[in-house]
Amino acid sequence: MNETLVLSQGLFPVIIILFSIILHEIAHGYAAYIQGDETAYRAGRLTLNPLVHIDMMGSVIVPLFAFFTAGTFFGWAKPVPYNPYNIRTRIGQAFVAAAGILTNIFIAILAIVVFKIALSNGLVSGRMGEAVMTIIMVNVSLALFNLIPIPPFDGMSIIQSLFPRLHISSRLIYNPVYLIGAILVASVLYSMLIPYVFGWVQSLIA
Repeated sequence: MNETLVLSQGLFPVIIILFSIILHEIAHGYAAYIQGDETAYRAGRLTLNPLVHIDMMGSVIVPLFAFFTAGTFFGWAKPVPYNPYNIRTRIGQAFVAAAGILTNIFIAILAIVVFKIALSNGLVSGRMGEAVMTIIMVNVSLALFNLIPIPPFDGMSIIQSLFPRLHISSRLIYNPVYLIGAILVASVLYSMLIPYVFGWVQSLIA
């Protein structure tokens, strides 16, 4: 497993982690934008410029710590703002909540397809294989971590969009003590699930 996760020394894994997180957040804002909410657009958040998205803890420290200590990938960027009152349906709000996860899954699937095409044509070198595997595993990890149904992660946001009565106060969610606890619980669940998910992904690639 480590051979597929650890790309040799360099900035490539860092760049992939950072921009996968940024694309995840942009997707939330764009999903709202195409439904008529321009909050993220007016805030200048529908851009690939990393400076407007980076959260030092979630975009740099946590992802690098997870990568170099456990060989796994998760993190977050500054949340992209949107106004749910501009979204007409619960399904639309759920789509906004799920857009980041769907984007990471799409990137992973696209990388798998490219890898298999290149492999079938004998175009895969050792370095290229490692690079593509890094893209796949980063995005699979981000999708899985964000799917965990614990606020403030996207999995719970999807559920709350579909079932508004399950709404949880933002005062609780963004309380530092709660956030630390939520991250710890999510990390435990993630560590239990990710070996099975990685195994399934590798079976698709093989």
